[in-house]
Amino acid sequence: MNPTLIQAVGALLFATAILHTFSTGIFARLARKYPKHAGFWNLFTEAEFIFSFWAAILILFIGFSSQSARVAIEYLNDRNFTEPLFVFVIMVVAASRPVLQFSSLIVRQISRILPLSRPVAVYVTILAIVPLLASFITEPAAMTLAALMLRELYYSKKISSRLMYATIGVLFVNVSIGGTLTNFAAPPVLMVAHEWGWDSWFMLSTIGWRSALAVFVNAIVVTVLFRKELGKVALSSQQEQAAVPGKVIALHVFLLFLIVLFAHDARIFISVLLIFLALAHAYPHFQDRLILREGLMVGCFLGGLVTLGGQQEWWLRPLFAHMNATSIYYGATALTAVTDNAALTYLGTLVPDLTDDFKYALVSGAVTGGGLTVIANAPNPAGMSILHGDFKDGVVKPLGLLIAATPPTIMAILAFRLFPL
Repeated sequence: MNPTLIQAVGALLFATAILHTFSTGIFARLARKYPKHAGFWNLFTEAEFIFSFWAAILILFIGFSSQSARVAIEYLNDRNFTEPLFVFVIMVVAASRPVLQFSSLIVRQISRILPLSRPVAVYVTILAIVPLLASFITEPAAMTLAALMLRELYYSKKISSRLMYATIGVLFVNVSIGGTLTNFAAPPVLMVAHEWGWDSWFMLSTIGWRSALAVFVNAIVVTVLFRKELGKVALSSQQEQAAVPGKVIALHVFLLFLIVLFAHDARIFISVLLIFLALAHAYPHFQDRLILREGLMVGCFLGGLVTLGGQQEWWLRPLFAHMNATSIYYGATALTAVTDNAALTYLGTLVPDLTDDFKYALVSGAVTGGGLTVIANAPNPAGMSILHGDFKDGVVKPLGLLIAATPPTIMAILAFRLFPL
Protein backbone atom coordinates (compact mmCIF):
# COMPACT_ATOMS: atom_id res chain seq x y z
CA MET A 1 0.00 0.00 0.00
CA ASN A 2 1.46 3.32 -1.11
CA PRO A 3 -1.09 5.98 -0.22
CA THR A 4 -0.90 9.50 -1.53
CA LEU A 5 -0.57 12.37 0.93
CA ILE A 6 -4.29 13.12 0.66
CA GLN A 7 -5.20 9.45 1.22
CA ALA A 8 -2.95 9.25 4.28
CA VAL A 9 -4.38 12.45 5.74
CA GLY A 10 -7.90 11.23 4.93
CA ALA A 11 -7.27 8.02 6.90
CA LEU A 12 -5.79 10.03 9.78
CA LEU A 13 -8.79 12.38 9.89
CA PHE A 14 -11.16 9.40 9.71
CA ALA A 15 -9.43 7.80 12.70
CA THR A 16 -9.51 11.16 14.50
CA ALA A 17 -13.25 11.45 13.93
CA ILE A 18 -13.78 7.96 15.37
CA LEU A 19 -11.67 8.78 18.44
CA HIS A 20 -13.61 12.03 18.77
CA THR A 21 -16.91 10.12 19.02
CA PHE A 22 -15.47 8.20 21.98
CA SER A 23 -14.37 11.45 23.65
CA THR A 24 -17.68 13.34 23.72
CA GLY A 25 -17.76 13.22 27.51
CA ILE A 26 -14.79 15.59 27.60
CA PHE A 27 -16.68 18.23 25.65
CA ALA A 28 -19.81 17.72 27.77
CA ARG A 29 -17.75 18.52 30.87
CA LEU A 30 -16.29 21.59 29.16
CA ALA A 31 -19.83 22.77 28.40
CA ARG A 32 -20.72 22.54 32.09
CA LYS A 33 -17.47 24.18 33.17
CA TYR A 34 -17.82 27.09 30.75
CA PRO A 35 -21.57 27.74 30.48
CA LYS A 36 -20.96 30.98 28.56
CA HIS A 37 -19.73 28.87 25.62
CA ALA A 38 -21.82 25.77 26.33
CA GLY A 39 -23.45 25.87 22.90
CA PHE A 40 -20.06 25.71 21.20
CA TRP A 41 -18.77 22.80 23.29
CA ASN A 42 -22.06 20.90 23.01
CA LEU A 43 -21.67 20.86 19.24
CA PHE A 44 -18.61 18.65 19.69
CA THR A 45 -20.65 16.13 21.70
CA GLU A 46 -22.96 15.39 18.76
CA ALA A 47 -21.82 12.59 16.46
CA GLU A 48 -23.75 14.20 13.62
CA PHE A 49 -21.54 17.29 13.83
CA ILE A 50 -18.28 15.46 14.49
CA PHE A 51 -17.96 13.75 11.13
CA SER A 52 -19.13 16.83 9.25
CA PHE A 53 -16.45 18.87 11.04
CA TRP A 54 -13.57 16.52 10.19
CA ALA A 55 -14.86 16.10 6.64
CA ALA A 56 -14.69 19.88 6.27
CA ILE A 57 -11.07 19.75 7.48
CA LEU A 58 -10.33 17.17 4.78
CA ILE A 59 -11.84 19.35 2.05
CA LEU A 60 -9.82 22.33 3.24
CA PHE A 61 -6.66 20.23 3.24
CA ILE A 62 -7.33 18.97 -0.29
CA GLY A 63 -7.80 22.54 -1.46
CA PHE A 64 -4.66 23.91 0.24
CA SER A 65 -2.40 20.94 -0.57
CA SER A 66 -3.35 21.07 -4.25
CA GLN A 67 -3.35 24.89 -4.21
CA SER A 68 -6.64 24.77 -6.06
CA ALA A 69 -10.20 25.00 -4.77
CA ARG A 70 -11.30 23.29 -7.99
CA VAL A 71 -9.63 20.01 -6.93
CA ALA A 72 -11.55 20.01 -3.65
CA ILE A 73 -14.80 20.82 -5.44
CA GLU A 74 -14.21 18.05 -7.99
CA TYR A 75 -13.62 15.58 -5.14
CA LEU A 76 -16.96 16.54 -3.61
CA ASN A 77 -18.66 16.25 -7.00
CA ASP A 78 -17.32 12.69 -7.30
CA ARG A 79 -19.01 11.68 -4.03
CA ASN A 80 -22.55 10.31 -4.10
CA PHE A 81 -24.70 12.18 -1.57
CA THR A 82 -28.02 10.59 -2.57
CA GLU A 83 -28.17 8.44 0.57
CA PRO A 84 -27.66 11.36 3.02
CA LEU A 85 -30.39 13.29 1.20
CA PHE A 86 -32.70 10.28 1.23
CA VAL A 87 -32.22 9.68 4.95
CA PHE A 88 -33.04 13.33 5.67
CA VAL A 89 -36.23 13.17 3.58
CA ILE A 90 -37.44 9.80 4.89
CA MET A 91 -36.81 10.87 8.50
CA VAL A 92 -38.92 14.02 8.17
CA VAL A 93 -41.87 12.30 6.50
CA ALA A 94 -41.75 9.09 8.58
CA ALA A 95 -41.79 11.18 11.77
CA SER A 96 -44.96 13.05 10.81
CA ARG A 97 -47.94 12.55 13.09
CA PRO A 98 -50.11 10.71 10.49
CA VAL A 99 -47.40 8.14 9.67
CA LEU A 100 -46.47 7.71 13.32
CA GLN A 101 -50.12 7.26 14.29
CA PHE A 102 -50.56 4.63 11.57
CA SER A 103 -47.45 2.77 12.75
CA SER A 104 -48.53 3.00 16.38
CA LEU A 105 -51.89 1.50 15.44
CA ILE A 106 -50.16 -1.50 13.86
CA VAL A 107 -47.96 -1.96 16.93
CA ARG A 108 -50.91 -1.73 19.31
CA GLN A 109 -52.97 -4.24 17.32
CA ILE A 110 -50.13 -6.76 17.28
CA SER A 111 -49.32 -6.20 20.95
CA ARG A 112 -52.92 -6.99 21.95
CA ILE A 113 -52.45 -10.53 20.68
CA LEU A 114 -49.62 -11.15 23.15
CA PRO A 115 -50.50 -12.53 26.60
CA LEU A 116 -48.49 -9.81 28.33
CA SER A 117 -49.19 -6.60 30.19
CA ARG A 118 -49.65 -3.66 27.83
CA PRO A 119 -46.33 -1.84 28.40
CA VAL A 120 -44.38 -5.11 28.08
CA ALA A 121 -46.29 -6.22 24.98
CA VAL A 122 -45.91 -2.86 23.21
CA TYR A 123 -42.19 -2.75 24.01
CA VAL A 124 -41.40 -6.19 22.60
CA THR A 125 -43.55 -5.47 19.55
CA ILE A 126 -41.66 -2.26 18.77
CA LEU A 127 -38.29 -4.02 18.98
CA ALA A 128 -39.40 -7.13 17.08
CA ILE A 129 -41.81 -5.92 14.38
CA VAL A 130 -40.73 -2.38 13.47
CA PRO A 131 -37.13 -3.42 12.62
CA LEU A 132 -38.51 -6.06 10.24
CA LEU A 133 -40.63 -3.37 8.58
CA ALA A 134 -37.27 -1.91 7.57
CA SER A 135 -37.23 -4.48 4.76
CA PHE A 136 -40.20 -2.73 3.19
CA ILE A 137 -40.15 0.94 4.25
CA THR A 138 -36.30 1.14 4.39
CA GLU A 139 -34.10 1.09 7.47
CA PRO A 140 -34.01 4.87 8.09
CA ALA A 141 -37.82 5.02 8.15
CA ALA A 142 -38.08 2.03 10.49
CA MET A 143 -35.40 3.47 12.78
CA THR A 144 -37.19 6.82 12.92
CA LEU A 145 -40.56 5.25 13.72
CA ALA A 146 -39.18 2.87 16.36
CA ALA A 147 -37.09 5.59 18.04
CA LEU A 148 -40.00 8.03 18.17
CA MET A 149 -42.33 5.44 19.70
CA LEU A 150 -39.70 4.37 22.23
CA ARG A 151 -39.00 7.99 23.18
CA GLU A 152 -42.67 8.87 23.60
CA LEU A 153 -43.74 5.69 25.41
CA TYR A 154 -40.67 4.73 27.47
CA TYR A 155 -37.66 7.08 27.42
CA SER A 156 -39.78 10.07 28.38
CA LYS A 157 -40.95 8.16 31.50
CA LYS A 158 -37.49 8.36 33.09
CA ILE A 159 -36.65 4.69 32.76
CA SER A 160 -33.31 3.48 34.13
CA SER A 161 -30.06 4.13 32.31
CA ARG A 162 -29.52 0.37 31.99
CA LEU A 163 -32.82 -0.05 30.19
CA MET A 164 -32.09 2.96 27.95
CA TYR A 165 -28.76 1.52 26.80
CA ALA A 166 -30.06 -2.03 26.45
CA THR A 167 -32.95 -0.76 24.34
CA ILE A 168 -30.89 1.37 21.99
CA GLY A 169 -28.36 -1.44 21.61
CA VAL A 170 -31.03 -3.94 20.57
CA LEU A 171 -32.76 -1.36 18.37
CA PHE A 172 -29.59 -0.56 16.41
CA VAL A 173 -28.69 -4.22 15.90
CA ASN A 174 -32.24 -5.28 15.00
CA VAL A 175 -32.68 -2.50 12.44
CA SER A 176 -29.30 -3.31 10.89
CA ILE A 177 -30.20 -6.96 10.33
CA GLY A 178 -33.97 -6.41 9.99
CA GLY A 179 -33.69 -4.74 6.60
CA THR A 180 -32.30 -7.85 4.90
CA LEU A 181 -35.56 -9.61 4.03
CA THR A 182 -35.58 -7.76 0.70
CA ASN A 183 -32.88 -6.54 -1.67
CA PHE A 184 -33.70 -2.81 -1.66
CA ALA A 185 -34.10 -1.58 1.92
CA ALA A 186 -30.72 -2.08 3.63
CA PRO A 187 -27.87 0.09 2.26
CA PRO A 188 -25.20 -2.66 2.53
CA VAL A 189 -27.46 -5.04 0.57
CA LEU A 190 -28.41 -2.39 -1.96
CA MET A 191 -24.73 -1.85 -2.78
CA VAL A 192 -24.31 -5.44 -4.03
CA ALA A 193 -27.79 -6.62 -5.08
CA HIS A 194 -27.62 -5.55 -8.72
CA GLU A 195 -23.94 -6.40 -9.18
CA TRP A 196 -24.32 -9.91 -7.76
CA GLY A 197 -27.85 -10.62 -9.00
CA TRP A 198 -29.44 -10.93 -5.57
CA ASP A 199 -33.24 -10.58 -5.70
CA SER A 200 -35.62 -10.35 -2.73
CA TRP A 201 -36.38 -14.08 -2.73
CA PHE A 202 -32.66 -14.82 -2.52
CA MET A 203 -32.34 -12.40 0.40
CA LEU A 204 -35.28 -13.90 2.28
CA SER A 205 -34.15 -17.49 1.76
CA THR A 206 -30.51 -16.90 2.74
CA ILE A 207 -29.84 -13.92 5.00
CA GLY A 208 -33.40 -12.73 5.70
CA TRP A 209 -34.85 -15.61 7.75
CA ARG A 210 -31.70 -15.81 9.85
CA SER A 211 -31.97 -12.08 10.53
CA ALA A 212 -35.64 -12.40 11.51
CA LEU A 213 -34.75 -15.18 13.96
CA ALA A 214 -32.09 -13.01 15.62
CA VAL A 215 -34.44 -9.99 15.71
CA PHE A 216 -37.14 -11.94 17.57
CA VAL A 217 -34.70 -13.51 20.04
CA ASN A 218 -33.03 -10.16 20.79
CA ALA A 219 -36.38 -8.46 21.39
CA ILE A 220 -37.63 -11.28 23.63
CA VAL A 221 -34.43 -11.50 25.69
CA VAL A 222 -34.23 -7.77 26.49
CA THR A 223 -37.95 -7.76 27.32
CA VAL A 224 -37.58 -10.70 29.71
CA LEU A 225 -34.56 -9.11 31.41
CA PHE A 226 -36.38 -5.82 32.05
CA ARG A 227 -39.98 -7.07 32.32
CA LYS A 228 -40.42 -5.84 35.90
CA GLU A 229 -39.35 -2.28 35.11
CA LEU A 230 -41.30 -2.25 31.86
CA GLY A 231 -44.42 -3.44 33.64
CA LYS A 232 -44.38 -0.30 35.81
CA VAL A 233 -44.37 2.11 32.87
CA ALA A 234 -47.66 3.96 32.42
CA LEU A 235 -48.30 4.24 28.70
CA SER A 236 -49.87 7.34 27.20
CA SER A 237 -48.95 9.26 24.06
CA GLN A 238 -50.12 12.20 22.08
CA GLN A 239 -50.16 10.00 19.02
CA GLU A 240 -52.82 7.82 20.62
CA GLN A 241 -54.90 10.78 21.78
CA ALA A 242 -54.81 13.17 18.80
CA ALA A 243 -56.75 11.44 16.01
CA VAL A 244 -55.86 12.13 12.37
CA PRO A 245 -58.48 11.45 9.66
CA GLY A 246 -57.98 8.27 7.66
CA LYS A 247 -57.67 10.16 4.36
CA VAL A 248 -54.84 12.26 5.73
CA ILE A 249 -53.06 9.14 6.99
CA ALA A 250 -53.51 7.43 3.62
CA LEU A 251 -52.07 10.44 1.78
CA HIS A 252 -49.00 10.57 4.02
CA VAL A 253 -48.42 6.81 3.71
CA PHE A 254 -48.65 7.22 -0.08
CA LEU A 255 -46.04 10.00 0.00
CA LEU A 256 -43.81 7.75 2.11
CA PHE A 257 -44.29 4.98 -0.45
CA LEU A 258 -43.25 7.32 -3.28
CA ILE A 259 -40.09 8.32 -1.40
CA VAL A 260 -39.15 4.67 -0.88
CA LEU A 261 -39.99 3.82 -4.50
CA PHE A 262 -37.72 6.56 -5.83
CA ALA A 263 -35.03 6.24 -3.17
CA HIS A 264 -32.27 6.47 -5.78
CA ASP A 265 -33.53 9.57 -7.56
CA ALA A 266 -32.94 12.64 -5.41
CA ARG A 267 -34.85 14.91 -7.78
CA ILE A 268 -38.05 12.92 -7.30
CA PHE A 269 -37.94 12.22 -3.56
CA ILE A 270 -37.01 15.84 -2.79
CA SER A 271 -39.99 16.92 -4.91
CA VAL A 272 -42.18 14.61 -2.82
CA LEU A 273 -40.73 16.23 0.31
CA LEU A 274 -41.75 19.65 -0.98
CA ILE A 275 -45.31 18.37 -1.50
CA PHE A 276 -45.27 17.01 2.05
CA LEU A 277 -44.02 20.32 3.46
CA ALA A 278 -46.75 22.20 1.59
CA LEU A 279 -49.39 19.89 3.09
CA ALA A 280 -47.87 20.22 6.55
CA HIS A 281 -47.99 24.02 6.24
CA ALA A 282 -51.57 23.99 4.94
CA TYR A 283 -52.85 21.64 7.68
CA PRO A 284 -50.66 22.25 10.75
CA HIS A 285 -53.33 20.86 13.11
CA PHE A 286 -52.56 17.38 11.71
CA GLN A 287 -48.84 17.67 12.49
CA ASP A 288 -46.48 17.83 15.42
CA ARG A 289 -43.16 19.65 15.19
CA LEU A 290 -41.36 18.42 12.07
CA ILE A 291 -37.93 17.00 12.87
CA LEU A 292 -36.16 19.13 10.27
CA ARG A 293 -33.21 19.93 12.52
CA GLU A 294 -32.67 16.30 13.49
CA GLY A 295 -32.97 15.21 9.87
CA LEU A 296 -30.49 17.84 8.69
CA MET A 297 -27.99 16.85 11.38
CA VAL A 298 -28.21 13.19 10.37
CA GLY A 299 -27.86 14.15 6.70
CA CYS A 300 -24.74 16.17 7.56
CA PHE A 301 -23.33 13.21 9.49
CA LEU A 302 -23.80 10.85 6.55
CA GLY A 303 -22.44 13.46 4.16
CA GLY A 304 -19.34 13.71 6.31
CA LEU A 305 -19.03 9.93 6.36
CA VAL A 306 -19.29 9.79 2.56
CA THR A 307 -16.65 12.52 2.24
CA LEU A 308 -14.18 10.90 4.64
CA GLY A 309 -14.98 7.38 3.43
CA GLY A 310 -13.87 8.24 -0.08
CA GLN A 311 -10.26 8.20 1.13
CA GLN A 312 -10.37 4.77 2.84
CA GLU A 313 -10.48 2.39 -0.14
CA TRP A 314 -6.67 2.25 -0.41
CA TRP A 315 -6.37 0.22 2.80
CA LEU A 316 -9.75 -1.54 2.92
CA ARG A 317 -9.70 -3.12 -0.55
CA PRO A 318 -6.35 -4.99 -0.21
CA LEU A 319 -7.42 -6.07 3.26
CA PHE A 320 -10.46 -7.82 1.77
CA ALA A 321 -8.40 -9.46 -0.96
CA HIS A 322 -6.41 -11.48 1.62
CA MET A 323 -9.36 -12.90 3.58
CA ASN A 324 -11.36 -16.12 3.26
CA ALA A 325 -15.10 -16.47 3.91
CA THR A 326 -14.74 -17.02 7.66
CA SER A 327 -12.24 -14.24 8.27
CA ILE A 328 -14.20 -11.80 6.09
CA TYR A 329 -17.34 -12.40 8.17
CA TYR A 330 -15.68 -11.53 11.46
CA GLY A 331 -13.51 -8.90 9.80
CA ALA A 332 -16.56 -7.19 8.30
CA THR A 333 -18.35 -7.33 11.65
CA ALA A 334 -15.40 -5.62 13.34
CA LEU A 335 -14.69 -3.13 10.55
CA THR A 336 -18.35 -2.12 10.41
CA ALA A 337 -17.96 -0.66 13.89
CA VAL A 338 -15.49 1.90 12.56
CA THR A 339 -16.86 2.53 9.07
CA ASP A 340 -20.25 2.48 7.39
CA ASN A 341 -21.29 -1.09 6.49
CA ALA A 342 -22.52 -0.02 3.04
CA ALA A 343 -18.99 1.18 2.23
CA LEU A 344 -17.63 -2.25 3.12
CA THR A 345 -20.00 -4.18 0.89
CA TYR A 346 -19.46 -1.71 -1.94
CA LEU A 347 -15.73 -2.42 -1.80
CA GLY A 348 -16.58 -6.11 -2.07
CA THR A 349 -18.07 -5.49 -5.51
CA LEU A 350 -14.68 -4.16 -6.64
CA VAL A 351 -12.96 -7.49 -5.94
CA PRO A 352 -13.38 -9.93 -8.87
CA ASP A 353 -14.27 -13.65 -8.76
CA LEU A 354 -15.65 -13.84 -5.23
CA THR A 355 -17.23 -17.14 -4.17
CA ASP A 356 -20.87 -17.33 -3.03
CA ASP A 357 -19.70 -18.16 0.51
CA PHE A 358 -17.47 -15.07 0.52
CA LYS A 359 -20.30 -12.82 -0.68
CA TYR A 360 -22.68 -14.20 1.95
CA ALA A 361 -20.06 -13.78 4.68
CA LEU A 362 -19.26 -10.20 3.66
CA VAL A 363 -22.86 -8.97 3.63
CA SER A 364 -24.00 -10.90 6.71
CA GLY A 365 -20.91 -9.73 8.61
CA ALA A 366 -21.49 -6.13 7.57
CA VAL A 367 -25.09 -6.11 8.87
CA THR A 368 -24.14 -8.07 12.01
CA GLY A 369 -21.87 -5.29 13.26
CA GLY A 370 -24.28 -2.50 12.29
CA GLY A 371 -25.35 -1.73 15.85
CA LEU A 372 -22.02 -1.51 17.61
CA THR A 373 -21.41 2.20 17.02
CA VAL A 374 -23.33 5.19 15.74
CA ILE A 375 -21.33 5.20 12.49
CA ALA A 376 -21.72 1.48 11.77
CA ASN A 377 -25.06 1.76 9.94
CA ALA A 378 -26.57 4.74 8.12
CA PRO A 379 -29.88 4.78 10.12
CA ASN A 380 -28.12 4.80 13.52
CA PRO A 381 -27.63 8.58 13.62
CA ALA A 382 -31.37 8.97 13.05
CA GLY A 383 -32.15 6.90 16.13
CA MET A 384 -29.41 8.63 18.09
CA SER A 385 -30.69 12.11 17.25
CA ILE A 386 -34.16 11.19 18.51
CA LEU A 387 -33.22 9.32 21.69
CA HIS A 388 -30.04 10.98 22.97
CA GLY A 389 -31.83 13.82 24.75
CA ASP A 390 -33.13 11.51 27.48
CA PHE A 391 -29.68 10.17 28.38
CA LYS A 392 -27.52 11.79 31.05
CA ASP A 393 -26.10 15.09 29.76
CA GLY A 394 -27.94 14.40 26.50
CA VAL A 395 -25.11 12.09 25.37
CA VAL A 396 -25.13 8.41 24.46
CA LYS A 397 -21.70 7.20 25.54
CA PRO A 398 -20.05 5.24 22.70
CA LEU A 399 -18.63 2.68 25.12
CA GLY A 400 -22.06 2.24 26.71
CA LEU A 401 -23.60 1.67 23.29
CA LEU A 402 -20.85 -0.79 22.37
CA ILE A 403 -21.42 -2.81 25.55
CA ALA A 404 -25.21 -2.75 25.14
CA ALA A 405 -25.08 -3.79 21.49
CA THR A 406 -22.61 -6.65 22.02
CA PRO A 407 -25.10 -9.30 23.31
CA PRO A 408 -27.62 -8.79 20.44
CA THR A 409 -24.66 -8.75 18.03
CA ILE A 410 -23.52 -12.11 19.40
CA MET A 411 -27.06 -13.40 18.82
CA ALA A 412 -26.85 -12.26 15.21
CA ILE A 413 -23.47 -14.02 14.87
CA LEU A 414 -25.02 -17.25 16.14
CA ALA A 415 -27.94 -16.95 13.72
CA PHE A 416 -25.62 -16.50 10.73
CA ARG A 417 -22.87 -18.93 11.70
CA LEU A 418 -24.87 -21.80 13.22
CA PHE A 419 -26.97 -22.00 10.05
CA PRO A 420 -24.41 -21.80 7.21
CA LEU A 421 -25.40 -21.80 3.54
